[in-house]
Amino acid sequence: MRKMSDTIARLSALRAQQNVHTPNSTSSNRLSTLNGFGSNPGALQARFYLPENLPQGAPLVVVLHGCTQNAAAYDHGSGWSKLADQEGFALLFPEQQRANNPNLCFNWFVPADTKRDSGEALSIRQMIETLVAEHELDRERIFVTGLSAGGAMASVMLATYPDVFAGGAIVAGLAYGTANTIPEAFDRMRGHGGPSELELQRLLRSASPHKGPWPRISIWQGSADQTVAPSNAEAIAGQWRGVHRLGKAPTRSETVDGHTKRTWSDASGHALIETRTITGMGHGTPLRTGGEDGLGVPRPFMLDVGISSTRRIAEFWGIADPSSSASVKPRQPRRDEELPAGSGMFSLADDTRMSSRTTPLQEPAPTRPAAEATGVKKIIEDALRAAGLMR
Repeated sequence: MRKMSDTIARLSALRAQQNVHTPNSTSSNRLSTLNGFGSNPGALQARFYLPENLPQGAPLVVVLHGCTQNAAAYDHGSGWSKLADQEGFALLFPEQQRANNPNLCFNWFVPADTKRDSGEALSIRQMIETLVAEHELDRERIFVTGLSAGGAMASVMLATYPDVFAGGAIVAGLAYGTANTIPEAFDRMRGHGGPSELELQRLLRSASPHKGPWPRISIWQGSADQTVAPSNAEAIAGQWRGVHRLGKAPTRSETVDGHTKRTWSDASGHALIETRTITGMGHGTPLRTGGEDGLGVPRPFMLDVGISSTRRIAEFWGIADPSSSASVKPRQPRRDEELPAGSGMFSLADDTRMSSRTTPLQEPAPTRPAAEATGVKKIIEDALRAAGLMR
């Protein structure tokens, strides 16, 4: 483990060259605010999106933004609400606050926030329970995804609440339990040290009392990512192969949309784990913005490389119809899209509370009224108590 003085020195040096992205409060905002979702020990905010005429029993996707982002900006960039309109599912966007982390990173490396029924993990679980109960969503089709620090927090949610999720997707994230301190977080991001594969599998099994079945996992990583080393994607896959009882060699390896896709399937051919390595891509969420199946808007950490991770992840989970459009040759990211090593995601481990140059977040304009009626509130609170999420 590196000394704290070394960590601070490296942090200061990188902050000097860092081009911190300010969340764009003027970007398209389609999200409403979810209030009264429980004790909220992690002090997070909750945003959500429901397509018009959403049927009863619709799936729910939980989306976790990366550092220096907010929920509305990540939705606008990734296109999740656009896909929700097309395919008919609900969205929940937990949102970090500067009081918890000055760079708006989920605290994936803080033990108090990464245990079942504790901290930020419990806050997100309470949001899920509230939205499911209030809008009668399908408990058998709840999924979680995230980018960067949000991807690492998605790993936390999948490990601590595998009984809640049918599937997950981790984009440029890290394995559960790989870091418990700031210096460890820095090192793991760069692919230095960390638990063995067997230890990662043990950490996953011990994170909850759950014995299976286990969520299906999609893992996305840029081959040229200098912020989160590609070896972290391998660590995530290795962690989940244990509970799924899968061998190290993939069942299938192929080129899809110009990029490497590896799949691990069970004996019946059902895909349980997939990894997508995006050739030449740096740190961010892969987008395809052109064509009929294009989604999202390019911006910092949202990279147009000819493949929509948003759409492909939903297809992997079985909540979106496979795209009929032809694959296109991937576009290599321009140099100005590649942010300096350490920018944004480096700060996901920064709890030194340095002054921030970013502007306060704008409160989203609600598009649907919150449930204020006493009867509805009581139903939600009773559901939270029944699930052990509220006293």
